[in-house]
Amino acid sequence: MLRYVFRRLLTAIPTLFVIVTVAFFLIRVAPGGPFNQERGLSPEIRANLEAQFGLNDPLWLQYVHYLGNLLRGNFGPSYNLPDFTVTELFAKGLPISVQLGSSALVLALLLGSILGTIAALNQNKIADYSVIALATAGSTIPTFVIAPVIQLVFGLSWKLLPIGGWGDGAFINKVGPVLTLALPQIAIVARLMRGSMIESLRSHHIRTARALGLSDWSVVVKHALRGAVLPIVSFTGPAAAALLTGSIIVETIFSIPGVGRYFVDAALNRDYTLVMGTVVVIALFTIVFNLIVDLLYAVVDPRVRYD
Repeated sequence: MLRYVFRRLLTAIPTLFVIVTVAFFLIRVAPGGPFNQERGLSPEIRANLEAQFGLNDPLWLQYVHYLGNLLRGNFGPSYNLPDFTVTELFAKGLPISVQLGSSALVLALLLGSILGTIAALNQNKIADYSVIALATAGSTIPTFVIAPVIQLVFGLSWKLLPIGGWGDGAFINKVGPVLTLALPQIAIVARLMRGSMIESLRSHHIRTARALGLSDWSVVVKHALRGAVLPIVSFTGPAAAALLTGSIIVETIFSIPGVGRYFVDAALNRDYTLVMGTVVVIALFTIVFNLIVDLLYAVVDPRVRYD
């Protein structure tokens, strides 16, 4: 197992290198620069700023300098937020995005798994149709519709939740963003669990367990659930990477100071270092969570071996 983990970490290095290289040159291909949108900036001052940040150097030299800084853990300064480095921005915003994303992910896995199991155990009955209808609605309604509805109903009408803001991480301020993030994921998990649980309940070892007189609880929880949870494990890796690195829409609508909205702001303002920092963080999260998911596979399914 340790040898497999070591090999996966080694293969992650060239993967990350390719991602950084492609992203670095793609963002430079876009027209404009970090200081082109500064109004009232004379050409001399703009040239001095570009020289200060090394933007006048040949592109290959900028790339070499960026890789060197990245290897030392230095993401560089933010061009449009000159009082902060990219590392400082992430240190401030990433814990907030991780809190929201992890809460939404746990809620989605628990509630989606329960709903999917209930639907599978009551296939072609009212409970099954209800879960399918809710899952279909949850997966088709976008978050930029869900978020304003939660604000209007629970914030403005019923005065139960704040409309927006972080509130120093108060629980009540997290409810709206977490629900908005979790609802589409609950729908996806419920549908995955329903399908895999139905297939698991029809497998031969479940029929054998029923023939041996085991209780329904034992058959479902101890035997069927173990095989049915594998698609959920596969889904968790990319979902965790997407949720924990921040949501542009949710953080913007609820005025949450996470890292999700950095990416769009940085891309629009040609803040090269902030864009690259966001790409590196998302790539790292994706690589790490996919590795964790592969390891969980071996824990859940004993037939999976990495030795």
